[in-house]
Amino acid sequence: MTTSNRLEEFSRHPRKALFKLALPTITAMVVQTTYNMVDMIFVGRLGAASLAALTFSFPLYFILVSVNSGMGVGLNSLISRQLGAGRKTEAENSAMHGLGISLASALSLFLLFLWMSRPLFHLLGAREQVLELAVSYMNIIAAGCFFMFSSYAIHSIFTAQGDTLTPMKVQISGLLLNIILDPLFIFVLKKGVPGAAIATIISQGCGLLLFTWYLRKKSVLRLSLKHFSGRLATISEIFKVGIPASLTMLLMAFYIMFLNRFMAHFGTEYVAAFGMASRLESAVVMPLVASAIALLTLTGMFHGAKQFPLLIKTFHFALKVNIIYALGMGILFFIFPTKFLGIFTSREDLLNIGAAYMRIEVFTFPLMAVNITANRAMQGMGLGLPGITMNFIRIFVVAIPLAYVFVYLLNFSYLSIAAAMVCGGIAANLTALTWLRSIFGKLNQKKVEKEE
Repeated sequence: MTTSNRLEEFSRHPRKALFKLALPTITAMVVQTTYNMVDMIFVGRLGAASLAALTFSFPLYFILVSVNSGMGVGLNSLISRQLGAGRKTEAENSAMHGLGISLASALSLFLLFLWMSRPLFHLLGAREQVLELAVSYMNIIAAGCFFMFSSYAIHSIFTAQGDTLTPMKVQISGLLLNIILDPLFIFVLKKGVPGAAIATIISQGCGLLLFTWYLRKKSVLRLSLKHFSGRLATISEIFKVGIPASLTMLLMAFYIMFLNRFMAHFGTEYVAAFGMASRLESAVVMPLVASAIALLTLTGMFHGAKQFPLLIKTFHFALKVNIIYALGMGILFFIFPTKFLGIFTSREDLLNIGAAYMRIEVFTFPLMAVNITANRAMQGMGLGLPGITMNFIRIFVVAIPLAYVFVYLLNFSYLSIAAAMVCGGIAANLTALTWLRSIFGKLNQKKVEKEE
């Protein structure tokens, strides 16, 4: 199917298009969440110190994911808008720029992590055995960022074309391989925590090979160095959305670092329990992100084609679907927290700590649904600033200062950290909805001017 046919199909049935794009992406994101959880499940059998090491590693791993996915968002936004406007040759050149940016980003972060991982873990509160395990795990993961970054660039190229099925197939293949390799390296070859990292990067490398094959066989866009024309304007357009998107996710990484530091105030068991709860939260967030990525593609295409009323209508439908899903998952996790936390450990003390925390954290779920959906819609329109602004307010203006006051000044329990997160989510939602109202007002004005 050509890109013009896809745009016509999506325009006729936008709700159907949202689900058609979202369902494979949701599957792929659930697979990605499971990918991370597999390491936690197997490593959890090694004890609390190993669990804590992975919990301390998660924010640094999230930095890699942040830069990677942020550049992917910028690339997706640009390509989908170019395809919506019928500029296929420009879209192919943009895709080549995106691949080059991903490799340059991977090299920079690999060198940075080799230099900074140990002092960063020490700053976050990791000590002795936990520190050594975290450093060994993260250094191996950093070496695999070349596979991760290149794969996500190709993933974004397919998604921008309206093909989310191919990325899903690749990620499922990687997950199955990781499930096989994890116990092999962790237990059979006795590599422990570093073994989980080795299994991950081997799986990512195989995923990149599969992505490269699909790119030649199934992509509507044809990528070749022969047709590559370096343009600063193209790089600027990718960065215009990609850098704010990366910074938005980096804020999340620093957010988790601060929360880990606050939890470390109460002890290693609390850090481990928080790590388990965070993994469960990611199981909720990833489908929301997947649905919002599908919305990003549709928003970009409709914006490029100047179909503004259809864009607004599709956003409102996606928002409603995401809120309903988040509420349902929140109720489920509130009623049965220990059932889900029991995936990671059988220790009753960790389960009790994690369950109490999760029963407050679930109130952030519908707030995240609004935040994520609004952010991706604006990114699809080529607007990167709103996302980073509303998340900066959520994290650094409200949540972290409140958590600091609760824990260190008022000596409240670890549960006050979850309460601070809820307050931050409310502030972000108010910012997002105000910003969207202004943007949609301008789009409606353009529609009126066009009709006149």
